Amino acid sequence: MAPQGQIPVAANVLGTIGTVYVYQNVPTQPSKETDSGNLQMLKKTDGLPGLMLFLWAACAVPFGVYAVVQNFNIPIQVQPQAFGVLALICWAQCLVYHDKWRVWTASLLAGGCGILFGGVEALLILTLRGPYSRGVEWPIIMVGAIAAVLLAAGLVPPYFEIWKRKGRVVGINFIFLTIDWSGAFFSLIALVAQHTFDILGGVLYIVCLLLELGIFISHVVWLIRTRKVRKEAKLAGKTYDEYVDDEEGVTREGSGVGDMLGHRPASEVEAGAEDDVEKGGVVTAAIDRVVDGPEETSVEHAGKDTKSHA
Repeated sequence: MAPQGQIPVAANVLGTIGTVYVYQNVPTQPSKETDSGNLQMLKKTDGLPGLMLFLWAACAVPFGVYAVVQNFNIPIQVQPQAFGVLALICWAQCLVYHDKWRVWTASLLAGGCGILFGGVEALLILTLRGPYSRGVEWPIIMVGAIAAVLLAAGLVPPYFEIWKRKGRVVGINFIFLTIDWSGAFFSLIALVAQHTFDILGGVLYIVCLLLELGIFISHVVWLIRTRKVRKEAKLAGKTYDEYVDDEEGVTREGSGVGDMLGHRPASEVEAGAEDDVEKGGVVTAAIDRVVDGPEETSVEHAGKDTKSHA
């Protein structure tokens, strides 16, 4: 697995397109359902895991090292650096809006991480380039594998958020996701257009493509599954969340009535009422017999006395 030699024009063009798409990933991750994609306007990052952004920023270090040492086309070499910086900016915003950090504290932390990541990347490039040119390949292969693992790990937290919301994607702007997916796709094609296809580099982009595609599919399935509820919410002039919350409130009120009845279903309550009526009828009949008994006895005695006098 030797470094790339002369880079074809097509690879540079495709790599440039992929990198431009990456540059479009400015901090606009929240979904359009929150009325806007601008974090600074919303000041809300619910559903957008900060861990995902931090792992993506960290992934830029080994990915950048691998791209530079492998001598990929220049746009692909620049891409990890750009993506890492933007991921750190988004991570800082999550710290401010979700975790309630002060702006300067989050900014200093993100800036410090950026300096640290840049220093580590430069050190690894200078350290690994020499041995790799002499045929020692395992260190750079390990760096590429670490990049793939970090990239995949960064896309795992969104799946936990999706699971908590039963398949619904919240907090991730689908415009952002589409742009990012397209950037990964064009970058993958740029690797294909080179004289030799780098398998490990391709794996990085394929992992990204598949995991982001899974996020798309999950939300589409959720839209199909909840189409009736969303239609009812629209007719009621409410958002989906408002409508569901109201329905749950009615359910809770209904369960409160059930508590008053001893958690007995309506059928059991009705059956119990019928039993009570039957038991009441039996008791009433018994009381009547007790009351009527002495009268009947006195009448019989009166009849006997009349016969004896006769």
